[in-house]
Amino acid sequence: MSALLAPAVRRVAIIGGTRVPFARSDGPYATASNQDMLTAALDGLVERYGLEGPGAVGEFVAGAVLKHSRDFNLARETVLGSRLHPRTPAYDIQQACGTGLQAVVAVANKIALGQTEAAVAGGADTASDAPLGVNDDLRKVLLQARRAKSIGARLKALAKVRPGHLVPDIPRNAEPRTGLSMGEHAAVTARAWGISREAQDELAATSHQRLAAAYDRGFFQDLVVPFRGLDRDQNLRPGSTPEKLAALKPVFGLDGPAPTMTAGNSTPLTDGAAVVLLASEEWAAARGLEPLAHLTAYETAAVDFPHGDVADGEDGLLMAPAYAVPRMLERTGLGLGDFDLVEVHEAFASQVLATLAAWEKRGLGPVDRARLNVAGSSLATGHPFAATGARIVATLAALLAERGGPGRGLISVCAAGGQGVTAIVERS
Repeated sequence: MSALLAPAVRRVAIIGGTRVPFARSDGPYATASNQDMLTAALDGLVERYGLEGPGAVGEFVAGAVLKHSRDFNLARETVLGSRLHPRTPAYDIQQACGTGLQAVVAVANKIALGQTEAAVAGGADTASDAPLGVNDDLRKVLLQARRAKSIGARLKALAKVRPGHLVPDIPRNAEPRTGLSMGEHAAVTARAWGISREAQDELAATSHQRLAAAYDRGFFQDLVVPFRGLDRDQNLRPGSTPEKLAALKPVFGLDGPAPTMTAGNSTPLTDGAAVVLLASEEWAAARGLEPLAHLTAYETAAVDFPHGDVADGEDGLLMAPAYAVPRMLERTGLGLGDFDLVEVHEAFASQVLATLAAWEKRGLGPVDRARLNVAGSSLATGHPFAATGARIVATLAALLAERGGPGRGLISVCAAGGQGVTAIVERS
């Protein structure tokens, strides 16, 4: 019996991406489901790249962090409700805020190994249409009643129901291991790294200003599809300045000295969806499509934040990219100076600044701020958890293409649970 030959690894092309404008929670998308938003983003991609026919793409991979029970098969249901061919396989993936980028990685691996020629990856999240769970005590009573073998036993079980059992369980932005919200964890890290309020407000204002400038020059024309009355991100505040942001009161870290984190330098709860089309170079060439760029490397990491989110901040909840990026750069033989653009997901301004400081502490050198999030990022766009990774991949690829010549970009996404997903995008 002959040995199986290892497949040649192919280059993975980023063809393009689409997303709906991101909206603040309980706003224009208050009644839109994850599936509604994801379908709108996917339909925009199908129309833009002519993906209607059977076999146009090999599969669709997407996910959401806040999911109803009806979303158990979100990616596949989205395909069935979209203009993508109904015979397109699909499956869900989830890694908190890293979901969208992990979906891209899953798709890229299959393309690289020749298992598919083209696929779509993405994600959606709604903080408005969040699922409400049955009170856990009520759930236990109802299950006991269901297991009862007689009417009397069933009635006896149901008699245990109390008024307090009717209060639903509402999803909380808190880590199960610590009970602290993401913002409170970020405040611990900000104190540990000495991140100032002024630096955070400067970063946040810059994000809004750069996003506004990108919209004004038409950069998002091929990336954003109108949805429910919006044609640009609702959270965008073009007139943001450090002086205006300085007037806001802190909302995180209030139990510590001199809190620095406000609603203005933190990402708001957001609704939205984003998708990105990846393919082999052969698939793109056959359809006359020029890739925007190529996905060339990726790395994930995790930190022991329940025990490490203390004095030195090395293992803060959102600090995993401080480990993932150095490993990825060592593996690829690159340094931060080799990147023309750097995209760091802005969950909080303090988290971005702590990550940059950690990279510098690890000997990677400082990041030129002129190359950081040049078209704005999550502080300005908002952050629908599972959609952010796909948004960043499509944005970075388009930015590299806009520059015209060869270029290289770095992606860094932190995620709940003390995880991080990072990647390298290149244009030759």
